[in-house]
Amino acid sequence: MPEKGPIRNFGRIISGRTARVKDANQTAEDSELKLIPGNEISSKLDAWWWLVAVVALIIIGLMVFKPDPYWNIMLFVRNGLLITIVLTLVSFIIILMVGMIGGLGRIAKNPVIHFIATVYVEILRGIPLLVQLIWWYFAAPVVIQSFGRAINFEPLAHYQSNALLLAVMGLVFCYGAYMSEIFRAGIQSIHKGQIEAARSQGMTYMQAMRYVILPQAFRVVLPPVGNEFIMLIKDTSLVSVVAVADLTRSGREFMAAHFNPIETWTMIALLYLVMTLFFTRVIDWLEKKRGYEK
Repeated sequence: MPEKGPIRNFGRIISGRTARVKDANQTAEDSELKLIPGNEISSKLDAWWWLVAVVALIIIGLMVFKPDPYWNIMLFVRNGLLITIVLTLVSFIIILMVGMIGGLGRIAKNPVIHFIATVYVEILRGIPLLVQLIWWYFAAPVVIQSFGRAINFEPLAHYQSNALLLAVMGLVFCYGAYMSEIFRAGIQSIHKGQIEAARSQGMTYMQAMRYVILPQAFRVVLPPVGNEFIMLIKDTSLVSVVAVADLTRSGREFMAAHFNPIETWTMIALLYLVMTLFFTRVIDWLEKKRGYEK
């Protein structure tokens, strides 16, 4: 019995020394990894955030030192700014889902699914976004009403256009085609041996895609997906032609009422610029978080 104390203490000493050795080895490995180009761990703030801050300060300075007209412009377009942000985020979430479905359809072995996905991508990519938005706003309601009268269904026969909803539809269908190609390329960039290995472990095709292929594909497609998001922010300005009171349309209305195009469009341009710069930095942070190497 008296020997248990020394033995226990000796075991603790050995365990402590082993743990310290492991920690030292881990620290040495981490130090070696940091020496690999592109694998450095940096706690510094991305310097390009300063550009975001500078543009934001310019906007604030214009509103403070020259409230007429810049503060008045901001008050007038604030609802349009909110609509632009909401329209972009809602559309982009749906675009991601459409793009994933379209990308899987493009690589599907079923000829019918592959044909439908391919036709969708080829046709929608060949029509300008502005034309598609105009079609959804002016032509789609007529088609819906005609269909409602054909089947004698009153709600469809008397359908009235909802500008915001149809703008989302136009953006989703157009950008969904481009996003489908991005997801297709991302999925096909993963070596086929990955899915073969997953299938050999007893996974079904869908399980292999969900747990093995798609997580790797998301990492690959993150940069082009982020680029599409930035483009979407700017392309939402096109919905102003179909009666959506977004930032651009609000700017046009203010200019028409006050006849000051320089101040109005300078402010609108700065607001779009600060949005795109901000989200660009967020996307860049996500890329670094996911370990994407440029």
